[in-house]
Amino acid sequence: MRIEAVDFFYAAMPEISLDADGSQDALLVRVRAGDFEGWGECEASPLTSIAAFVTPRSHGVCQPVSASVLGERLDGVDDIARIAALVERQSMDLLQAAHTWSGIEIALWDLLGRRYETPVWRLLGYTASTPKTPYASMLFGDTPQETLERAAAARAAGFRAVKVGWAGYGEQSPARDADQVAAAREGLGDGDLLVDAGQIWGEDVEAAAERLPALEAAGATWLEEPFQPQAFRAYAALAARSPLVGIAGGEGAHSAHMALNLIDFAGVRFVQIDTARIGGIGPAKRVADHAAAHGVTFVNHTFTSHLALSASLQPFAGLAEHRICEYPVGPRAVALAITREHLVPGPDGTIHAPDAPGLGMDVDLDAIAPYLRAVEIRVDGETLFVSPAPSGTVKDAVAL
Repeated sequence: MRIEAVDFFYAAMPEISLDADGSQDALLVRVRAGDFEGWGECEASPLTSIAAFVTPRSHGVCQPVSASVLGERLDGVDDIARIAALVERQSMDLLQAAHTWSGIEIALWDLLGRRYETPVWRLLGYTASTPKTPYASMLFGDTPQETLERAAAARAAGFRAVKVGWAGYGEQSPARDADQVAAAREGLGDGDLLVDAGQIWGEDVEAAAERLPALEAAGATWLEEPFQPQAFRAYAALAARSPLVGIAGGEGAHSAHMALNLIDFAGVRFVQIDTARIGGIGPAKRVADHAAAHGVTFVNHTFTSHLALSASLQPFAGLAEHRICEYPVGPRAVALAITREHLVPGPDGTIHAPDAPGLGMDVDLDAIAPYLRAVEIRVDGETLFVSPAPSGTVKDAVAL
């Protein structure tokens, strides 16, 4: 069968705040081939990601992503890798291509899983979907007391791990940050405490190191993204000064090579991969295999919908010793509306990648209809893209 259509659905909250909360909007991707369809999600600016699919070519290796996707054969997982190579080559100079392709790639895995009536993790070669311990992923409160209350609420809800971050962490004094970390520990109790710095220090190792004593005193498991994604020397230098607190990073990787370099050269103990950014499930699985072989813990990254959550679990679903996973504990309404199903922790507090075909998630277009934004892209009077109707058919899809 051949890829006949790719539809993009741009959904967003009525108002977008400046909070570091990626669940405020979403770009869903529907791919159709033969009698089957699959769904994926891009973790990037929706409008620029759509544009990367339809933009006029600039030259031979700056082509729209559509040039490598539409009409291509899709019969097995090898075809996904083949198409990925086409995108990488033909959209080499189109920097948004990796994000656009990520959502499409995820949808292709979902489609094949539905066609062959098997979960994606089986297509990846795993024989079981092993339990993962979700950590409640949230922002620091405006005050230490608010942080304490958020962490305590997560623990009361059954979470044994909590991650707090952003919301001014690293922007003021180390003493202020220490108070926030101590409050999170007090609210959480004896669970796993994780702290996310959100790249705040650029490549300033000394500024990051000033926070290590408070993190060590609180028994934090990791300090996440202290630096920019490719500041490998800074990562390695901080890791050498942190025997108790592991350094984590990788969500900013938009290629497998960026993540592999974090493992090989940056001294991270935890590599965090977002399938909706790195190029999809295939490259994330490559990173998971490399991490497992080099004593680094693979962790998913996701802060949006349960469609994205399921996709992020697939690459390490069968790695039984890699147990911790990110779980968006308080996403915005648009993110919750995307799927009919939600991955809810069981009595033992764990979640699994679904056993159902594909990603095991059904997109609810009726539920997200109030959040959909109408997009039309035109150049010289020619329409390159128009948003499909939620109930649209193949004829509503992008066609160049």
